[in-house]
Amino acid sequence: MLPRAIRYPKHRIIQLLSLAGSGILSTILLLAMNVPLPSFVINAYYWVNPDKGVFCHYIKTNSKTSLPDISDYIPKEGKSIFFHETSCHSFINGKVTITSRQACAVESAARMNPEHEVYLLYASPGNLVFENTESDRLVKVLLEYSNMNIFHVDMERYFSKTPLEKLYHKGSLKLSKYAQSHTSDLLRYLTLWKYGGIYLDLDVIVIKSLDGLATDFSGVESHRAVAAGIMGFNYTGTGHDFATACLEDLKHNFKGHDWGWNGPGTITRLLKRICNVKTVDEMVKKSSCEGFKVYPPSAFYAIPYWDWKWFFEPQYLEVVEKMTVNSSLIHVWNGFSATTKIPIESTNVPYLEFAKKYCPNVLKQCDKYF
Repeated sequence: MLPRAIRYPKHRIIQLLSLAGSGILSTILLLAMNVPLPSFVINAYYWVNPDKGVFCHYIKTNSKTSLPDISDYIPKEGKSIFFHETSCHSFINGKVTITSRQACAVESAARMNPEHEVYLLYASPGNLVFENTESDRLVKVLLEYSNMNIFHVDMERYFSKTPLEKLYHKGSLKLSKYAQSHTSDLLRYLTLWKYGGIYLDLDVIVIKSLDGLATDFSGVESHRAVAAGIMGFNYTGTGHDFATACLEDLKHNFKGHDWGWNGPGTITRLLKRICNVKTVDEMVKKSSCEGFKVYPPSAFYAIPYWDWKWFFEPQYLEVVEKMTVNSSLIHVWNGFSATTKIPIESTNVPYLEFAKKYCPNVLKQCDKYF
């Protein structure tokens, strides 16, 4: 005899639904707060949202199933520009994937700096497969530049025998509340420690040659913070010492629950020490901090993050052009602007106008939006 179906009173069903809703809401609120979370909460979140996690970084690959590994290559010392892509989109899609805005950042760097080698480094496994999608065409356009290189980062090899090896093997990155962002933070410092050169975020457009910049440098984004969206360290001497100091800071002070602590926080703490100052404004006023140059906001972050919409609104074109006249690049604050689409037939949209000039080949491959 089959058991009778269990019937809950209506008020009990409402209570259960309310409890479930409260649990979901509580989890969302906790994720939004700067507090540590139990590992089971983080694991559950990334299980439900695999595209936000870094599970793919732990998948072993070979040259037949992924790009060649950067650890088997020696980048051009002192003349290299690096980008890191830390999402798992390429693994999920089964091939190397890039967005039009990311590709624009890379093309502009290669186009404006022909004497530099440009490296686009994927933490996700993925191979080059060309099926004429927009992403496929964008990758092809980038590879037409003779100074362009695309590699995979075997994370275990990359962190091995470095000051961050134990931090990586502890699983601190995959249990971070901001796994992809914090992985990018660690990789940028680690890459500059290994090879020297310049690191760039993937939400920029390079509008001038970077040759005229100091060898060891970063830039201020506001009165409160030095940003890590563009940085340079020499591969030897004091520049390498600065990079080592950043790795040691991360080794002992990594925080998985604080979004900015490991990226801009790391370079800001270093500069307060070597500049012997307490405020960001004091850093800029100094001509040099033990050989390290701190650039004002006008150099890289002329449009502050709270005005990010200016890049997307035609009425601000003239303002943006004037404010960035002394800039080496524009930074469009992807954390805020990622979901704001620009139809490619638009006119006078600042971000799109810069793209037309500095990444024209990428723009030609866009289907509907930039």
